Amino acid sequence: MTKDALSEIGFGYRPRAPYACDPARTRGRFHPEIESPTRTPFQRDRDRIIHSTAFRRLKHKTQVFISHEADHYRTRLTHTIEVAQIARALARAMRGDEDLAEAVALVHDFGHTPFGHTGEDALHEKMKPYGGFDHNTQSLRIVTKLEARYAEFDGLNLSWETLEGLVKHNGPLVDAAGKGLNGEVSAAVLDYCATHDLELDLHANLESQCAAIADDIAYDAHDMDDGLRSGLLTLDKLRNVPLISDILAEVEARYPDLDPSRKGHELMRRQITLMVEDVIRTSHANLERIRPQSVEDVHRAGETIVRFSDAMAAKEKELKRFLYANLYRHEDVMAVREGADQIVRDLFDRYFAEPDLMPDDWHKGLEGANDARKARRVSDFLAGMTDTYAVNAHKRLFDRTPDLR
Repeated sequence: MTKDALSEIGFGYRPRAPYACDPARTRGRFHPEIESPTRTPFQRDRDRIIHSTAFRRLKHKTQVFISHEADHYRTRLTHTIEVAQIARALARAMRGDEDLAEAVALVHDFGHTPFGHTGEDALHEKMKPYGGFDHNTQSLRIVTKLEARYAEFDGLNLSWETLEGLVKHNGPLVDAAGKGLNGEVSAAVLDYCATHDLELDLHANLESQCAAIADDIAYDAHDMDDGLRSGLLTLDKLRNVPLISDILAEVEARYPDLDPSRKGHELMRRQITLMVEDVIRTSHANLERIRPQSVEDVHRAGETIVRFSDAMAAKEKELKRFLYANLYRHEDVMAVREGADQIVRDLFDRYFAEPDLMPDDWHKGLEGANDARKARRVSDFLAGMTDTYAVNAHKRLFDRTPDLR
């Protein structure tokens, strides 16, 4: 069977829009490899991501609620799968490469610490003297350095397009002069780009933009669903949220006797549909106006093409404000966050003072290392922990561990 015939097995090389990323024209990988006869480069990226250790760890990393509080709350893994589903749908609607959109969606949260943003904030505070900590930068470190699976290279050796999506899915990082657009760009990202330029001043490919907004859609809807499930949010509270009020009124008018649980699920699925359809309409209008004829045209469009309409964007921001005030900052959630914060800080201090308490492959080579190198190694170790691993590690090293229930 010929290579061309084999490539049809996965249906990877199919017609796409001229502005879509074509796997046959990929910019390649940092370490050159022989192309798979049965998978496109983007399909191969997706498979490597799914089979990585970092992907499996997402199963026991917090989204909003600590994972052992109940079996039905989202974790980073279930959230990631939901993002990938939406990203593929958006890429399909815009005739982009679905596999690339899925790969970026699946890898976008690799760098998150245990205990969600609480863990990230605590680790960033500890790392401030050494360049700080950022989960997006950590994702890049994982896929280019820390995953140790392959005989010929560190990391996953993902394609250029997946890497640029990972780093820039939320937009350019620097202006044309190289100045950071949202603060200083991390040294790790700049160092990597010095040898493998990800063009930080340009927008990411269309497929990565699909993954970015899919992230917003997924966590807006699913965090609300988890909030209702926990009892911290109620349908009555949601009636005053502009994006939700009309949907809720429609559901109650059509199903006046629906029980609260089903009503919440109906609300969530209609919200996702409404937001996805808004993105598709708006993005198609943007494509018609900009008329990109290549991937480079998308990079240099000067704006994010895949986005909400102005009206939906305003409603989405209002929903986020509501969730921050009523869920993420709820006193019950904050009480758990305080304990999680203490666990991360305690672990950092202990491992920094006694690196040999880390497993052999983590403390090896730190003899005589300066503080910056030692701190980054501890940070890498801590960031890779699941919630469960971090709690158990704290119990081994300290007399008292905060109760996160």
